[in-house]
Amino acid sequence: MNASTPALRRAIASGAALLLAIGLSGCGLTIPADPDGTLESVTGSELRVGVSADPGLADTDRETPTGSLPDLASGFADSIDASIDWTQGSEETLVGMLERGDLDLVIGGFTADTPWVDKAGVTRGYPGIDGADGREIVMLVPLGENEFLSELERYLDEEVGS
Repeated sequence: MNASTPALRRAIASGAALLLAIGLSGCGLTIPADPDGTLESVTGSELRVGVSADPGLADTDRETPTGSLPDLASGFADSIDASIDWTQGSEETLVGMLERGDLDLVIGGFTADTPWVDKAGVTRGYPGIDGADGREIVMLVPLGENEFLSELERYLDEEVGS
């Protein structure tokens, strides 16, 4: 059998895939993963949440924000046994803080067509959030922190559906 036959190529490819799978199974790799360990660092600790005011969703007139989005962020924090450190600001300021690692989560009137997709991880859109008025509201997390994003989406799926 010569090396260019389809059966031999399939056998070589299968062997390579098997070796790769065996090699990766021993390195403790979990998918999804957080390269910066966000979920691990906030669980049982402090969740730093940025909030941008949006009527009907997030009111920032008080020291502690109120509304459906702050309520959801608080519920998520409770689900991972974290306290919240709130930061109020404009979308641009908060996304910059998220990029620098100064925040773990940003909430506000962000929708599924947010322009921040190149700078932040974005949840699925949730039209069922009180005060959304039919908009598909999303939340922002640090780019690449997929385990944290997945845990947040699991919580949101249970609370407001998808």
